[in-house]
Amino acid sequence: MPIDEYLKQVKQRYAAGISTEHSYRADLQNLILLMVKGIQVTNEPKRQKCGAPDYIIQKKQVPLGYIEAKDIGVDLNKTETSEQIKRYLQSLENFILTDYLEFRFYKYGQKVHEIKIASIENGKFSIHPECFDSFSTHIRDFCDFKGQTIKSAEKLAKMMAQKARLMEEVLYKAVMEEDENNSLKDQLQAFRRILIHDLKEKTFADIYAQTIAYGLFAARLHDITLENFSRQEARELIPKSNPFLRNLFDYVSGAQLDDRVVWIVDDLADIFRAADLQAILSDFGKTNGPADPFIHFYETFLAAYDPKLRKSRGVYYTPEPVVNFIVRAVDDILQNEFGLSSGLADTSKIKIKTTDENTGKTIEKEIHKVQILDPATGTGTFLAEVIRQIHKKFQGQEGAWSDYVEEHLIPRLNGFEILMASYTMCHLKLEMLLRETGYKAKDESKQQRFRVFLTNSLEEAHPDTGTLFASWLSKESTEANYVKRDTPVMVVMGNPPYSGESANKGEWIMELMEDYKKEPGGKEKLKEQNSKFINDDYVKFLRYGQHFIEKNGSGVLAFINPHGFLDNPTFRGMRWNLLKTYDKIYTIDLHGNAKKKETAPDGSSDVNVFDIEQGVSINLFIKTGKKKPNELGQIFHYDLFGKRELKYGFLLENSVKSIEFNNFMPFKNNFLFKKIDDTLLNEYNKYLNPVDLFQINVMGFQTHRDNFSIDFEMTEIRKRANDLRNQDITNEELYNKYSISDNRDWKLSKARAEIQSDKNWDNKIIHCGYRPFDNRPCYFSYVMMDYPRKELIQNVLDKENLILGIGRQGMAVGDIEWCLTTISKYPVDANMFRRGGVNLFPLYLYPETNGQQNIEQTIVRTSNLNSEIVQKIAENLGLNFTNEKETTEGSFAPIDILDYIYAALHSPTYRKKYKEFLKTDFPRVPYPENADTFWKLVKLGGEIRQIHLLESPAVNKLITTYPVNGNNKVAKIMFESGKVWINDSQYFDKVPQIAWEFYIGGYQPSQKWLKDRKSRELNFEDILHYQKIIVALTETDRIMKEIDKVVEF
Repeated sequence: MPIDEYLKQVKQRYAAGISTEHSYRADLQNLILLMVKGIQVTNEPKRQKCGAPDYIIQKKQVPLGYIEAKDIGVDLNKTETSEQIKRYLQSLENFILTDYLEFRFYKYGQKVHEIKIASIENGKFSIHPECFDSFSTHIRDFCDFKGQTIKSAEKLAKMMAQKARLMEEVLYKAVMEEDENNSLKDQLQAFRRILIHDLKEKTFADIYAQTIAYGLFAARLHDITLENFSRQEARELIPKSNPFLRNLFDYVSGAQLDDRVVWIVDDLADIFRAADLQAILSDFGKTNGPADPFIHFYETFLAAYDPKLRKSRGVYYTPEPVVNFIVRAVDDILQNEFGLSSGLADTSKIKIKTTDENTGKTIEKEIHKVQILDPATGTGTFLAEVIRQIHKKFQGQEGAWSDYVEEHLIPRLNGFEILMASYTMCHLKLEMLLRETGYKAKDESKQQRFRVFLTNSLEEAHPDTGTLFASWLSKESTEANYVKRDTPVMVVMGNPPYSGESANKGEWIMELMEDYKKEPGGKEKLKEQNSKFINDDYVKFLRYGQHFIEKNGSGVLAFINPHGFLDNPTFRGMRWNLLKTYDKIYTIDLHGNAKKKETAPDGSSDVNVFDIEQGVSINLFIKTGKKKPNELGQIFHYDLFGKRELKYGFLLENSVKSIEFNNFMPFKNNFLFKKIDDTLLNEYNKYLNPVDLFQINVMGFQTHRDNFSIDFEMTEIRKRANDLRNQDITNEELYNKYSISDNRDWKLSKARAEIQSDKNWDNKIIHCGYRPFDNRPCYFSYVMMDYPRKELIQNVLDKENLILGIGRQGMAVGDIEWCLTTISKYPVDANMFRRGGVNLFPLYLYPETNGQQNIEQTIVRTSNLNSEIVQKIAENLGLNFTNEKETTEGSFAPIDILDYIYAALHSPTYRKKYKEFLKTDFPRVPYPENADTFWKLVKLGGEIRQIHLLESPAVNKLITTYPVNGNNKVAKIMFESGKVWINDSQYFDKVPQIAWEFYIGGYQPSQKWLKDRKSRELNFEDILHYQKIIVALTETDRIMKEIDKVVEF
């Protein structure tokens, strides 16, 4: 009996005492082959290194089951709960876990049986012949496994996802293997050269796994022989409308497919063999109503594949009411603005000059006029909606539909996509949608390819780079280039990606972007210290679409994208450029900005149309060619607040013609795409701008390694500095110890050389203004920071000075009342305010020194104020200006101007009256009109300044208590009936509600200070400091009300 012989071999190897789990593998392989005829048992170590189970059981190349074997004596109970086995049980329907003596059988992730044919107790090897028959029955049943017929889309999506996730792990391990003939690594390099230059191995594996999954999905959809299916058959079933995928499956289906990946691809193919996709998707579509079944299926897949990925990619799946509105709007615009009565269905043609592919000569060619492009097409949502809208126009003309599709529709629909999985889904969706509409190709063998290309929209075509895979990518890119170079695109539409840290920095697109990086008028370079927002991907796609429309001479650009560009001052040059290009610009601000905590005007909730934090707007840009070159276009703006369902309903029920847009010419300052009160703005613009008043201002410092350069304890900073100075410690040890790394602006070796040669290195250990009421020790130098700012080093480090901190864009912290101002004696961190962006205005400037002054030499500081503006103020007030504060009557000094400004900025009336203007630029302060009002405001501003510096005697008069003894550990923070709880037993009592809720810099300091100390134990100074904060916030609120009694701004 084969089991007896098997156990005899196992016993002998075990008794030899030198065996491992690998020693028994051939014995088990032979046993199964003897017990079950007509199967193949594969045991391939190369595959196992990349995540495959130890044994794969197949019959006629169809996977039946998988076995994972551990060494004799390994605790299978513990192994069963390991991540490896969990992954297998999630992904593999028929599975055995064994230690060669005990066998555990699993079906669909559930253990169904366990059998011991032998055991070892106290070193004695015992055989259990009474279990042989049962074992034989279960092994035969295991090898006769037939998967369940899959009848639901949810079940199929989940199973696909589980296997694709396992495939992603296998692919990742395979591509990371160091071997010469690694075709997957070659393909990764091709991707990096042609599509995504910074593509990580993990992301490549993810993209590839999803593409194979959806390639098999697409193939099975076209399979009429439901009883069989394999990766080999899939190649023949991929439609000709997708040549790239057909080429890819030449590789996937053939002998060239990396052997380490074959088993999981075959296993994935096998689940489709048990599924009738046509029936499943049909039912899924009925269940989900008119919604796109492909999108819902893909989202169901992603939810099981990787919920985080689903969330991060949710922006790509534009809500159908948004897509429907944009496509209808474009259709209306083509009819009403361009006189094309058929709108998107237009069939008219024009003649263009292009280059002949064969001769290279310029030739004249006839092409459709209304060429449509989605440059970031994703899964094809917009192109699919175009097809639906046009198909509606063929009611009663169904007999002409197929001819129209081939002659006038497919040649006009263009799409670019950079991700293979989305690209595959797009092709699949368009093909199935056309089939649903009744389209039938005249000649299947000559089926047109869809003009959706796998390419990086923002780059030009790449040359063929050698490998076969690269040639496929290069061909896609080259064909896309015909669209980019020769096609007269009249309509650009879609939902481009949003990415503040854009990786798209190619020379071609960055050159186009220069037009947006100029001041209005297009001549001067944009005067912005930080213009990174203009480099967001969505801005690049707006410029990209504009390029096509400008090249064509007329057309429509219709996007949904983040709404920041509508009124953010950084985009003023971009707005001017758009107005110069287009005749009319329609914007529907859908708001829903969770980052800004937006609410509807009546205070009710405002919800985004996407599951993202960034607010969005629908933007329609129209260029008819009729506007004179020196004229600017018109703005048509509409605000839409409220719940998501309300916004969806509004978009479905309205059109461009029915919406009551606010039509206006933008104000020639920031060229805002929102209507504002011109009279009030004119008055406001005459006020004092701190940028003009102060000669020098600078952004807050940026360390880019806060955890290293800033701490709660001075001793920790000194310890780190000493480690840098210690030549016995290697760079590698420091990288690991402090989790730091080099970047473009900072190198550890350079930092160490600097601090080791600095005799005064200890002087750089100072306090900094980190967050409101939260000064922390730091090492203030390029030694530990990327940007300490030379202006702060020169004028604040170890100097007697004051810094006024002001935030430029109130919108950054949302709809709360403007509160972006602070005061400090120390250098201030760029993130002093929520979401960053503080500009610092030193009160005094110090001369540059070389450290060689002798004791008799006195360093004289000078005011950082513009002398002309100061003189104007002095004349208005009838006072004399002095560089330092004097007791002489009739004089005023820099500190008085600072206190006046600080008072004005804390006026509740001022903040409310100029709310809209404070959202978009530095606050302007009214010039003081008379000395009496000036001095009253100086007094109140000075009081707030001293309170915020915690130097006022008032902050020492505590209004709160801390009554309970304990460990003082901040664990759970909660405010309840005047008590601020820091843990289950300790609290600060008698805390006013206003102090708990008060905002400074977008933060609520009484909450932020504690949150930043979660898991820390408060010491005596901390407990006292927090209670001073409560006094300071309460007093600030009181004095702010006093300011409004003095003057009504």
